[in-house]
Amino acid sequence: MAGLEKINRSEAFRYMGVSGVPDENLSAAADECEVRLLSAAAPKFCWTYAEISGFAADGITLKGHRLTLRGKDIAEHLSGCFGVVLLCATLGNGTDKLLRTVQAEDMAKALVCDAMASAAVEQVCDSAEEEIKKRFTDKFMTWRFSPGYGDFPLDTQKNFLAAANAEKLIGLCVSSGGILTPTKSVTAVIGISETPVEAKKRGCGSCKMREKCLFRKTGGHCGE
Repeated sequence: MAGLEKINRSEAFRYMGVSGVPDENLSAAADECEVRLLSAAAPKFCWTYAEISGFAADGITLKGHRLTLRGKDIAEHLSGCFGVVLLCATLGNGTDKLLRTVQAEDMAKALVCDAMASAAVEQVCDSAEEEIKKRFTDKFMTWRFSPGYGDFPLDTQKNFLAAANAEKLIGLCVSSGGILTPTKSVTAVIGISETPVEAKKRGCGSCKMREKCLFRKTGGHCGE
């Protein structure tokens, strides 16, 4: 489904708010966490394409699905698109189990492991995008936009997973509060267009982590 041979450490260190060259202790912790994560993870992804059937005041409707994409931010994101890809990705339950184990062993190391797992699941999404691009070679794609960004509500997750058949295909579920399980998982909408898509940044204003973000506290940003 989605191979993962190594983890993007520069991204993981950025998630931790580390700039410059990490010290020996951090590098050693990253070495250990990478080995354990690659052993525990079972990276998978699935995706489905849906034609946009309408833009309305209550949201964007998709042909053949109960899912409605609500919010002005997702509407702006998909402006000019004729269809969407619903992408789901996960590192699997083994990663969650490992993170709980490391938390019991060493909280500092657990932070390293968590950041590396976050970087890893984004790599799985990148692999999925490469597959999707091969399906839409003559079209144009937006960047990934996930429930929880801006005013795109988290309660979208239930119908999102159903539309993608994610529980059956990759074992991805959602709690009543909209939290994905396994936790190191991602859902995202990618718009498909006949014409080039304007390059846009997500920006801090649309990010659900803006109040907690370490990058913003240090005057930076995550690169999105």
